[in-house]
Amino acid sequence: MNIFHFLIILLIGFPLIEIALLIEVGGSLGVFPTIALVVLTAVVGAMLVRAQGFATLRRARRSMDAGELPAIEMIESVFLLLAGALLLAPGFVTDALGFLCLIPPLRQALIMRLIRSGRLNSHPRTASEPIEGEYRHHDDETTPPALEDANPLEQPRRDRDDIHRPFSKK
Repeated sequence: MNIFHFLIILLIGFPLIEIALLIEVGGSLGVFPTIALVVLTAVVGAMLVRAQGFATLRRARRSMDAGELPAIEMIESVFLLLAGALLLAPGFVTDALGFLCLIPPLRQALIMRLIRSGRLNSHPRTASEPIEGEYRHHDDETTPPALEDANPLEQPRRDRDDIHRPFSKK
């Protein structure tokens, strides 16, 4: 299955499943309890994402203070962002997926699986790998005399007659 088919299924099939589930739950609970449940999951989800986001930020700061790259914490923050978006979207399937992203052991296991599969590379380039590019020495070039005396912060002064006024008569 290519990416086009996946996007078609995602953009058409997923909302249809959400609508069908909302209709079923609304039919058994009623309209207002269903709306209240959707709003409640969004509010609780936002509070959980906020708390876990701050915890991830604290772990990232500890890693940086220790001189380590907080790669896992950065990937976790992407999952938390995804969880927040899923929880704010109305629907029960998106809420379930969002709450699954908020379970730390499940989230960390998924991140480790992505890293092991090679889809995510948590190791930065080593310093021994060459970086190709072109360069030139600016010391060899002479600065034009007009630029040596110019102050880049000074603007040339304009006279009132130099300003073009579209509706003025001259």
